[in-house]
Amino acid sequence: MGEMELIKPRVLKGFSDYLPSDEIARKSLIEAIEASFRSYAFLPIDTPALEYADILLGKGGGETEKQIYRFFDHGERDVALRFDLTVPFARFLAEHRAKLNFPFKRYHIAKVWRGENTQRGRYREFMQCDFDTVGSESAACDYEILHISHNILGLISGGEIEIKINHRAVFNSFLNRLGIKEKSGAILRTVDKLPKIGRDECLSLLKELTTDAENILDFVEIKGDFMQSLSLMKEAAGISPGIERLELLGKYIIDGGISSSITLDPSITRGLDYYTGLVFESFLRELPDIGSVCSGGRYDNLVGLYSKQKLPGVGGSIGLDRLIAALKVLERLNEKASYAQVGIACVDIKATGAYQALANVIRKAGINCEVFLEEEKITNQYQSAEKKGIKYFIIPNRENPNENFALRDLKERKNQENLDKFKLINLLSDLLRGNN
Repeated sequence: MGEMELIKPRVLKGFSDYLPSDEIARKSLIEAIEASFRSYAFLPIDTPALEYADILLGKGGGETEKQIYRFFDHGERDVALRFDLTVPFARFLAEHRAKLNFPFKRYHIAKVWRGENTQRGRYREFMQCDFDTVGSESAACDYEILHISHNILGLISGGEIEIKINHRAVFNSFLNRLGIKEKSGAILRTVDKLPKIGRDECLSLLKELTTDAENILDFVEIKGDFMQSLSLMKEAAGISPGIERLELLGKYIIDGGISSSITLDPSITRGLDYYTGLVFESFLRELPDIGSVCSGGRYDNLVGLYSKQKLPGVGGSIGLDRLIAALKVLERLNEKASYAQVGIACVDIKATGAYQALANVIRKAGINCEVFLEEEKITNQYQSAEKKGIKYFIIPNRENPNENFALRDLKERKNQENLDKFKLINLLSDLLRGNN
């Protein structure tokens, strides 16, 4: 018999493995995001990765059907992988509405799958971090979603954030004043292309739709201070519920001290068939070209496909992989080779039990500790610990592994000798507190 032919290890296009340093960085970001959600009293949920295809696609697939991973399972059921976290959330609400307290504030951090073209920071399997408040039409809910986006992105990026907001109804009021509201869908889709195709080409496309092309571009290019921009929009579109909502949001934004990070941008027209009120997109001011790293808005009826009861809400979604790509470019990603802060050398393999007992005491002091499990030359163990990013290395006494420790500073290459267990742990706590 010949040798068995090996299968070539490979990953599907648009998918990715994550080495420990990458995954530690990703987990750290998720933990920071999750802690922020919890600090606002948002609650976690989870839903299955697989759903019935008709649940995800609704009454018509459209563009989504071209991107969805869909197949028949062993029971010949028509199923698909979720392509976002919003549609499963709508199904979740329709099924569990009686068990929930409203307004219901939820977050969901999980993988989704889309068979679309890959680009920087965008894969076919990627993580989404969604957060929504449903069951209320209050502008205070809109503001809290903006506030969360501002605080989370500022905390994670360590830089300045720009959140561009708009109100879907205001643009429609403006078009209504021009007498061309019936063309709003086509006009909005054209305006949405403005950042990609530039003003001249956008103007040319608009002229094919209406004689008010210049007026439309002048409106969507309103820029400046929030209240000044709002005044110009009000002048062009007239007084409407959308303008009144933006005026109230403007007061919240100014009173909340985040006005320097939020701009009013009439060109933000995302989610044509979905969002009905506030819409927003968030950017890192140092790296705007990577695109929006958090976006969302207000919707009238999330569960309309699954329930006759109306349920309005507002929410956002953080694109974790795009955010990671941005932080890598900015060299602010916290990439570590290991979680361990302290290592314990293996001087005598027979003393492993004593080493683990010492490590337990260290861990109870809140310090991550790795016990080395093979008896090697101490210099080899030093090198291994340094590669793992370990800062301090404990060398037990061969004769008495429970007492008389040495502590090596791997960066400075210096030892402190003759430490008992109490002094060792106190010293480690002081050293690590100074380094963190």
